Amino acid sequence: MPKKEKGAWVVHHSQKTASTQNASAEFPAIDAAGKASSLLSRFAASEELHIPKKRVDAYAQAAGLNPKTELASLLEMLKRRRVIDTSQNGDVVALGLTSGATVQHASDIFEEQEPTAEERATLVLADAASASPVMRKETTELISDEFALSSQRVGELLERSELIGFVDAEAVDGSRIYFNGNLFRRDNINKVSRVLGSLSQGDNLKVAELDGLLMRKGCVALSEAERVLGSALFDKLRAASMYDVNHVMNASGEHGFVTRPAAFHKFNDPMVDDAFDLAKALVAALTYGMTLRSQATGRIGSVAVLLRSLISGREIGPATAIGEDYRVLETKGVIQTRPGTQYGHLMKLLKKDIGEMALMVLMTGEAASSAALDRPFEGNMSGYAGPEQTRDAFRRKRQTPESKKMTRDVLSALRTGGTF
Repeated sequence: MPKKEKGAWVVHHSQKTASTQNASAEFPAIDAAGKASSLLSRFAASEELHIPKKRVDAYAQAAGLNPKTELASLLEMLKRRRVIDTSQNGDVVALGLTSGATVQHASDIFEEQEPTAEERATLVLADAASASPVMRKETTELISDEFALSSQRVGELLERSELIGFVDAEAVDGSRIYFNGNLFRRDNINKVSRVLGSLSQGDNLKVAELDGLLMRKGCVALSEAERVLGSALFDKLRAASMYDVNHVMNASGEHGFVTRPAAFHKFNDPMVDDAFDLAKALVAALTYGMTLRSQATGRIGSVAVLLRSLISGREIGPATAIGEDYRVLETKGVIQTRPGTQYGHLMKLLKKDIGEMALMVLMTGEAASSAALDRPFEGNMSGYAGPEQTRDAFRRKRQTPESKKMTRDVLSALRTGGTF
């Protein structure tokens, strides 16, 4: 498993263990690495950063850490990785880091904690259940073979993984099927299972070809996806939530583009991450500009150069395409346009995080792992409890709203505890 993927799963799992009684003690390497990474993500910036102690303590509280009992050991972990340094008075100097680098550090810190076979197995289980739903028999064989665990230990691990929320599970044909609920809807899982079970060897080869294209490009035209799979197979898999279709509408008509749900939602809940839908819309509009626009109306030559210009705050244009292809994004406040002095429109990016996710998808095929640490929320949200957190609530820790006093204290410390 790539280091970035492993680190993102460690962060995902640590968020689950934090909300389940005794799970942190049962999975200590996951817990420690996830907490250290969560703290590091708050320190991360594009350049070296000096953070006063008051702000460090506030970041710890915001991350759900106890500044008195947990902070010192976590800072020591990060010092050993040479991503931060500390002074005698408790100030922190953080090196420049991206979110992608931060989740890779999560993987390294996890390995430093000497994880158990069960802890390693939970990461493999979650990743396998994200590729496609898997039956209990195949899951047991996979974990037993790779980690030399007895059937009894694997059975106990699967029960705990389901309870804690590392994976979702449903009863199917007298057994259990494990899946990623962020990618496959619970009320649709029987259909997904039947569809995947009905694929022939030839169908699976076609699916592998399309997935390879999407991993390389991030987004392809609907016509290309249908060419690879055939319309009937594509429609069947789309109905099973294996692919998303995003549309760009302009004066020349409606144009469909295909992305993988896993590129955006693998580690996050799509029901609340509206930002991912905005990033999908931006990816589709940019792909249209790269593939179907003419030079005269604003064909995109280098999407990486264009997006980095937008992310840096620069205005781009003028071009006819800007006034036509990004209307939905303009109404959502993602971009702002103005007429050019002689023709077309100019465009400025208002939501930097949306541009960064789009760039990650188009350059690497996915943005989910980098977003696992720092999920982008819109609006003034003070907290969120998703379906996985409230499921089986009687067997989990009681979830309570954040203290208003703590929120005020954290904000006060962040705003007065020193400048960036």
